[in-house]
Amino acid sequence: MLRLGVLVSGSGSNLQSILDNIKSGYLPAEVVVVISSKAGVYALERAKKHNIPATVVIPKKYKTREEYEDELIKTLNSYNVDLVILAGYIRVLSPYFVRAFQGKIMNIHPALIPSFCGEGYYGEKVHRAVMDYGVKVTGVTVHFVDEGADTGPIILQRTVPVMDDDTPETLAARVLEEEHRIYPDAIKLYAEGRLQISGRTVKIISKEEI
Repeated sequence: MLRLGVLVSGSGSNLQSILDNIKSGYLPAEVVVVISSKAGVYALERAKKHNIPATVVIPKKYKTREEYEDELIKTLNSYNVDLVILAGYIRVLSPYFVRAFQGKIMNIHPALIPSFCGEGYYGEKVHRAVMDYGVKVTGVTVHFVDEGADTGPIILQRTVPVMDDDTPETLAARVLEEEHRIYPDAIKLYAEGRLQISGRTVKIISKEEI
């Protein structure tokens, strides 16, 4: 059973999707700890409802980024986490943290990387940029986290059409629906040992090849 540590900063709707897919039996995993960078967010309530240990680690309470991330690393290791899941976690992790969990951190981004991604592209800002540019198709990307911002090897991508009458809010809602489908799929592939990284490419291995 894959042991997941989930980092959050907000409502935790992707956390909920992961929990729902675990409960249904689709996802062979267990969320063993939830860590939030903010107090009072609804993701913590979701963890509580599912009897999952949850803690708040607030960055500004630490003198340096390294001290903050040391606390994250210590907490994740204390729960023997196999895979770190970023689910609405708004901080960019440093190379120091990434090296501690090399190849074992996943993130989801509400656009088709390498478009509309990187520093400053999160939440509604992404969807507003998509609409301002006038693209006809956006989507969702699940990727491994490396030492850059949204630059890690891509695991899965799915498209979402941009409608003529969309607003950033309506587009965000449709993209979020796809996020809730694709993230559990990517985690399941990892749990089954079906992801093989070669440079920037992630090959999805068939069940017959395992």
